[in-house]
Amino acid sequence: MNRIPWDKILSFTPLDLGKIFLSALIIVVVNKVQLFNDRLSALLIALPLTSLVAMIWMHHAKQSSERLANHAEGTFWFVLPTLPMFLIFPWMLRHHWTFWTALAANCVITVILFWLTVIVLRRFGIDLMPK
Repeated sequence: MNRIPWDKILSFTPLDLGKIFLSALIIVVVNKVQLFNDRLSALLIALPLTSLVAMIWMHHAKQSSERLANHAEGTFWFVLPTLPMFLIFPWMLRHHWTFWTALAANCVITVILFWLTVIVLRRFGIDLMPK
């Protein structure tokens, strides 16, 4: 990977602040819905709202079709190793794991599955983490 341009990443424009507000608003609304209907909030959060909003921002910034396609494809592959967490985490909570212990364990499991996904996909010519 090339050097990450932290100076560009950490400099915020008024448009960036709008993006932050909209993204945060989505999370807050879903959290508020959860207070009344946990299944509806799960459905809302399962929708790829963040990815869709990110792709809209990328299109607005005149990113190439290739970059948008790479983003969408990468998102697909990066979601896969996170899916087991949504079964393991509730299982742990129902078996009396504390919230923070279950959350930490699932973070570790997800990181391991992420790297296994990267390694396996490289063998099939899909490089999610170019050198």
